[in-house]
Formats: sequence, structure tokens, C-alpha cells
Amino acid sequence: MLLSTDVWVSGLIRRAELEGAFATVVKKGDARAGDVVVKAYDTSTRTARLFSQSLDMDGQPLWIQPVASEMESELDAYLERRRKYDPDLWVVEIEDRQGRHFLQEKVEGDSPRPPL
Repeated sequence: MLLSTDVWVSGLIRRAELEGAFATVVKKGDARAGDVVVKAYDTSTRTARLFSQSLDMDGQPLWIQPVASEMESELDAYLERRRKYDPDLWVVEIEDRQGRHFLQEKVEGDSPRPPL
């Protein structure tokens, strides 16, 4: 059973807060099935990365970085374009000293996590 988007976002924010980061919903989309974009801001280097939901070649969920830049202005421009054609989009912003995204699902380019 898949979680509704609002419940999933609440869990992400809670994980970030438990680790000492600040997380907030910048834009709220459809509560049940809206796509999510996570903006992870590294407060120590003042850089940011975006993570967007996608599917891998096998149809499995995967998070990708839709914009290669770490410049916040370029990331915000992408978000603005995306919001114009996807009114159900959620945008979650996380501020962390280490720039962590707190996503537990597979993230393109991340090393595999050890099993719990």
C-alpha cells in the first residue's frame, strides 16, 4: 500500500527534524497523489540540490537530480517552470549543515545504504 503524499511529506520532515535539520513545505500540492520535489540546502557551503521523483528502467521508484547546478537561483527557476505545468506539485525545502536530503528511497548517484 502506498502512502498519500501528505503523509509521506510529513514523515520526511519528521526524519529531518529528528536529525537536527530544518524542513518545511514551501508549496503544497495534491494531498493524495501530488509529485514531490525536495530541495536540500547545505547551510555550511550555501549550495543546494534538487531531488525529483522518477522511475528507473525497471519501473521502480528513484529520486534524480533534475538540475545539475548547485546554484539556488537556477534551482528556483526550474521549480517555477515546473509549478506552471504541475499545480499538484509539492516542494519541500530542507536546510541542513551537511546538505542531507533525508530520502530513504533509492537516490541516483548515492551509495547503497546498509540494511537496518
